[in-house]
Order: sequence, then C-alpha cells, then structure tokens
Amino acid sequence: MAVRAGTRLPVALRGYDRGQVDGLLGRISRALNGGPPVSVDEVRAIRFDVVLRGYEQRAVDELVRECIRELQSTAPYDERAGRPRVHPGWLINWIQNARFAGAGLRTGYDVRDVDAFLDRVIAGLRGTAPPVTARDVRESAFRVVRFGSGYDEQEVDRFLVQLAGALERR
Repeated sequence: MAVRAGTRLPVALRGYDRGQVDGLLGRISRALNGGPPVSVDEVRAIRFDVVLRGYEQRAVDELVRECIRELQSTAPYDERAGRPRVHPGWLINWIQNARFAGAGLRTGYDVRDVDAFLDRVIAGLRGTAPPVTARDVRESAFRVVRFGSGYDEQEVDRFLVQLAGALERR
C-alpha cells in the first residue's frame, strides 16, 4: 500500500505543511482500507502551503503520485480510466452466442443450471426481471454433474469472470 503506517517523510528548511500532508495521507489511507472514499481528482486538486520546517516537496509529490496510482487501481471498475461502457444489447447478444465445451468424462456444471442463470442475466438486461449484478455473477454456484450433461467448469468460470467485468462497465 502506498500510505504505510509510520511513513516518514524527510523535513526540509522550506517544505509542505506537515499537518496538511499528514491529513491528506490519513484520508487516503482510510479510503484504501474501506473508509470514506477519496477521489483521484480530489487528491490532484489539493495544494499544500509551503512553510518553514515542512516536508520535502519532491518526496511528498512522489508519494502523492503513488497514492493516486493506488486509488485508481482500487476504484470501482467502471470509474477506471480507459474502460468503455458496455451496451446491454451487445451484452445480450454476447451471452446468447456463448458456447461451452462438454465436460466429457470429467465433472462439469449442470447444463440446466448454467443456462437458467444466463437466461436470468439476459432477462435482467432486458428489464423483464430484476437485474443481475457483477457480484451475483461472482457468487453464482452450479450443481456439479458426473457422467451427465455438464459444461466444462473452467470455460464457464472464465466466461463468468468476463461477464462480471462487463456488467461492471454498464
């Protein structure tokens, strides 16, 4: 984590106000540990007063840049830079065209369970049923069958990871 407990910054003859810097680093630390969120734009907009016996400016600037990178990497998926939004129509078509290999002689996910879940996702996207969230997709569980009609578990799991990501970008 960028803001570690006990992070010690060098002090200079003229540097950033230590109270202001410590306050911002405390807010960032709490945000990264599940506390009230702090946006990257908010951190970028902060300006520190230059005072006698303050923190060395270059060291603070470097630490703040590191904090911004960490805040960006932990931001909700759809707020991350460069993540295009996914159109529901495209998503429905993608789900409907998904094909999974059979499990063969290995255990696999029950075909009826997987198909019913994906039908529920599509109904939610169309607005004819409650929407299915990315969290619902990640927490989905299917019966495992042996010697029956089952889908390859790894293929289904990979698809569900991609589906959860796409739902977060809606």
